[in-house]
Amino acid sequence: MNTLQDYLWVLIRLLGSLGLLIFGMRMMSEALQKMAGAHLRHILSALTSNRLMGVFTGAFVTAAVQSSSATTVLVVSFVSAGLLSLAQAISVIMGANIGTTLTAWILSLGYSVDLNMIVFPALFAGVLLIYNKRLRFGGDFLFGIAFMLLSLVMLSQAGKDLNLAENQAVVDFFASFDTGSYLTILCFLVIGTLITCIVQSSAAVMAITILLCSTGVLPIHLGIALVLGENVGTTATANLAALGAGPAARRAALAHLLFNVIGVVWVMVVFYPFVDLVCRIVGYDPSVGGQAARLPVVLAMFHTCFNVTNTIFLLPFISQIERAVCKIIPESAEPAQEEDVFRLQYIESNLVQTPEISVLQAQKEVIQMGLRAQDMFALVVQLFDTEKDEDFAPLLARVEKQEDILDQIEIAIARYLEQVSENHLSDETKQKVRMMLRQISEIESVGDACYNLARAQNRHRRTGHRFTAEQLTQIHDMLRLTTEAIEQMNVVLGGRLENLSINETYRIENEINQLRSNLKDQNIKAVDEHRYDYATGTAFVDTVNECERLGDYVVNVVQARFGK
Repeated sequence: MNTLQDYLWVLIRLLGSLGLLIFGMRMMSEALQKMAGAHLRHILSALTSNRLMGVFTGAFVTAAVQSSSATTVLVVSFVSAGLLSLAQAISVIMGANIGTTLTAWILSLGYSVDLNMIVFPALFAGVLLIYNKRLRFGGDFLFGIAFMLLSLVMLSQAGKDLNLAENQAVVDFFASFDTGSYLTILCFLVIGTLITCIVQSSAAVMAITILLCSTGVLPIHLGIALVLGENVGTTATANLAALGAGPAARRAALAHLLFNVIGVVWVMVVFYPFVDLVCRIVGYDPSVGGQAARLPVVLAMFHTCFNVTNTIFLLPFISQIERAVCKIIPESAEPAQEEDVFRLQYIESNLVQTPEISVLQAQKEVIQMGLRAQDMFALVVQLFDTEKDEDFAPLLARVEKQEDILDQIEIAIARYLEQVSENHLSDETKQKVRMMLRQISEIESVGDACYNLARAQNRHRRTGHRFTAEQLTQIHDMLRLTTEAIEQMNVVLGGRLENLSINETYRIENEINQLRSNLKDQNIKAVDEHRYDYATGTAFVDTVNECERLGDYVVNVVQARFGK
């Protein structure tokens, strides 16, 4: 290579290969998560019962999806959604650091094994599978593997064409650094951190590091320093995702950063002995030349030894790490009347990573919306027990406020689900999105019915009339059944469908309909007998009818939850 044009062409190939590497790994990750769907949630929540299982789970999931960043953001999302405790999340994150070492080994293979024997069969098998509706995500996974391995072939070839070992200026540049100086090692560690933060892919930076080492121009100590920096830089993804999120999500992301920083600190103290130990394990002697082909294996081995040792060292101190991050990020001060403030608890728009997890978070938010509707109806019940106008007005204002908040929540969840729907979703996930959109619409109608009840009661009071004791007893019978219906609705929203039945909701609805019919008949008789005037009777019937309509909305919510 003698001309600038030659170097430019190789640089373009390098950048294209890195882009293909990142795309292939992302395609693998998304395909696996789509195939796993909700099972991934159950895997993480069920297999994190103790610290050791949490580490194994994190390592397994990360090795499968080939991205520690994906696993970490996943864990941060689970902590935000209340599915994992912070201690469980820390153990999974530790395992994720071990699982990501598989990526380094795969990258090192690109420089010692002919991967073409895998690339083309994987592409062919992927083509066959993508046209099968049931197996298409398996096809996407094979395409991801093929693209990743193809990128390694291209990187290896581009590195050979670059021929940096023959470029004396490049050789002299790297040789000018004193590999025996801690300051030099620290500088390259910072460079690795910054580049990884910018690129947002430790795999891409690792690929470049292995490429430079394999050509023989980058000394092994400087390459290892870059690898340490990549370990710190990869935490930026989760921390950026957690910005603006709740304290739980920020704590999980900070724990990831703290874990990696502590590891880098202790390994820097024993840097040269640790590197010598790894070199002896691999059989590499830095003082002997002509061994550049072994450097990718040395880097992969160091990455594995460092992360495994760091996990073993810090695993007993999970409780201390948890307390530290909780002290650094305390609980945010909540408003005095939280129920009167619009705030989503589980949806963090910047934590959207995979559609399956996003749908899970949205479902948690739907549950909270249902509970808020139940609290709103409780305020309506209080209105019918309130005698003094000075007590009635504040309650009415709170009902109005709650109705406005429910409207805002409906719009926020709907927009979030629309954002999720822009991704390629599995059929199961598409169905869940449709059901949730219907659920939030019907819950918002429950809120409208509550508001209508409150306004009807307010209009009746302003006329100067009051319900009779008999009417109040009958209204409270209806309110009691309606409350029961809303409570059952929330049981269904928050429970596992296989453990629930829709029949209980239908039973309550039938009782509401029957009571409504009986009360309307009794009202006609009472007006005929002049026990109260027609206006009071009309207000009474309006209240009963609105309760019955509210019960219908509740049935619609439950049916949507069951997919009916």
